[in-house]
Parts: sequence; structure tokens; C-alpha cells
Amino acid sequence: MLLKLRFFLILFMSAALLLDCSKKTEEGQGAGKVTIQNSGSDTMVNLAQAWAEEYAKVEPSVSVEVSGGGSGTGIAALINGTVDIVNSSRPITPEELEKSTREAGHAPLEYIVGYDAMAIYVHKDNPIETISIEQLADIYGEGGALDKWSQLGIQNTPCNTDEIIRISRQSSSGTYLYFREHILGHTRDFKLGSTDLHGSKDVVELIGKTPCAVGYSGMGYATEAVKMLKVSAKAGETAYAANIENTLNNTYPIARPLYIYTHGVPNEATQKYLDWIMSEAGQKIVEQTGYVPLPSAGASTGSN
Repeated sequence: MLLKLRFFLILFMSAALLLDCSKKTEEGQGAGKVTIQNSGSDTMVNLAQAWAEEYAKVEPSVSVEVSGGGSGTGIAALINGTVDIVNSSRPITPEELEKSTREAGHAPLEYIVGYDAMAIYVHKDNPIETISIEQLADIYGEGGALDKWSQLGIQNTPCNTDEIIRISRQSSSGTYLYFREHILGHTRDFKLGSTDLHGSKDVVELIGKTPCAVGYSGMGYATEAVKMLKVSAKAGETAYAANIENTLNNTYPIARPLYIYTHGVPNEATQKYLDWIMSEAGQKIVEQTGYVPLPSAGASTGSN
């Protein structure tokens, strides 16, 4: 009996020792692993995810965890200290800058990591090809008179009602704020009655299913179900396509920088990641995901 008891005791201690060794091995394998928390712009979420996946091949010891939620949501998280870097499709506001500086004791650092031509999308079967900033303001803006395709001289036959269905974004979106400022101006508000969606991809998907619709989103979200319109500053002036060339030469009227913000000077791992984003390898991904790389990255160009 005593022999049997000793046997089971030795067996138990051996199993416990093996379990402890296994645990230490797992902990040892995870030692030195760095996680960078990255959130913000829905416009940039596909780009940020592509960066993170490629960087994991370059630096296997670094994991970049990406989430969306909108530029405003991401900047709020940065101010609260719950993320390391924020993607934003708009510049930080003076109020956000002041709050961040007050609470952290230092200002966020801003990095321009690429550009985006904000595209105006319609259903692929809509015959319209061009639109002006003025016309967009009259479609979306408070008091604007445009609410039917026929008012634009368009016989949008797939749209049975002739109604212009306005697709927009939620108010925490940097894309929403950029559109409001650059199309409607600082003092004019949106008309009531638009369909407001949370994601850039959602906007394009809905337009692809809705022949009467018009909407705005990053040019990187284009699909075969939609068409991007050429845009002019005023009706009757030359309209330009949303592409790399027209963004970099400033002829496309609603192009914008894409930003990353850090809460002051980033740590070594985060700075190394940002340097990689700015490098030729990181900027190649900007172009591959449908956006406009920094000019120094040697971007290819398109046509009007």
C-alpha cells in the first residue's frame, strides 16, 4: 500500500513538473512580443490592416492590433491613453489638441502617411458621369433644391422614382466632417433624411444595390457595382477623376491627406513601425489598397 502511494505521489509530482515546464516554455516563447494598439478611421481600416499583416512578416515580434470606429472615436481613445496610434482621415481639431495636451502634458505628433481622393459614388447603371461641388452642396446641404436626378438633366431610368437617395456617414467619421467642411462649408448643415452609415465599405455596398443613390467614400472602396463620378469645382468647369495623378497635382477638388497621430514621442517599436509605413514598402501598400502614396515613394499615375 505504501509502495503504491509513493508511486502515485511521484507520478503526480512529475506531471506537475512537466506542466510547469510547459507553461514556462510558452511564456518564454512570448517574451519580448510587442503589441501596438491602432484604432480610428473607417476609411483607413483596410489600409491599416494591410500594413499590420505585412509588417508581421517583417517584424514577427511585433503585433499591430487594428480596429475602426471612426476618426473621432480613435482620437478620443488616444486622448484617454488606450491606444498607441490613431488613423484619421481628418486633421485633429483645436479642441482635441488642447484636451490631449492638457491631459497628457504634451501634444500629439502628426504624420501624413498618404492621400485619399474622396470619391462620389453612384450605381453603375446611373448615366451621370460628372458632378460639381455646387451640385453636391445642393443635394446634401440644408436648403438645397436638388432632390431629383432629372434636375441634373439625367434620365436615371433604373431609378423608378427619380429621387436622389443621399447616403452619408455618421457624425464621428472624419469623412463626414471633411465632406461637410469642403462641400457645405463650416456654417451649413446637412439636410435631414439621409441614410447615415458607420463604415466606408457599407456606403459603397448600399449604393451598389440602390440605383437612385449617391454617396461619398474613399476611392479605395470602389467595386464593380458602382461608378466614381468626375468632380469639378463649379458646374461647367473641367471635371477630374479620382486617381493618383489628379490627387498629387491638386486638380481633383476633394482630395485629402491621411493622418496617423501618436500621443507625443512614440516608443521605439512604434517609431520603427511608423518609419516602415513611410518607407517604399509601406507606401507600396498604400497604392495597392487604392489610395495615393506619398510623392517621394514614386507613385504611379493615372489619367483624367
